[in-house]
Amino acid sequence: MSIRKRHNYKNLKIWNLGIEIVDNVFGLISQFPNEEKFGLTSQLSRCSISIPSNIAEGSSRSNKSFSHFIDIALGSSFELETQLIIAFRRHYITQEQLTIIEEKLTEFQKMTMGFQNKL
Repeated sequence: MSIRKRHNYKNLKIWNLGIEIVDNVFGLISQFPNEEKFGLTSQLSRCSISIPSNIAEGSSRSNKSFSHFIDIALGSSFELETQLIIAFRRHYITQEQLTIIEEKLTEFQKMTMGFQNKL
């Protein structure tokens, strides 16, 4: 019987960057109009939270299953990027705010794909 190695998600750079992205998103959406509370604000908060949450959940699984959870986290990062572009086009965030978080998302995506390839 082989012993499966578990990943300590709190020590993973991709999880920590995911948490940072969540903090950034919540800072942005706190200033959105109230009429977006159940629309874009809700979508942005849920998909940003999905990024580190899926990494944490997958870390307790086999590497094959963990890879699937990382796929979900990556998908959420691309979904988040799209929603932020929508927020920018609706004038809820500035170009500077969009650029800052897009850079973090790009870094997350590159790091995550590299990590996934090593699993």
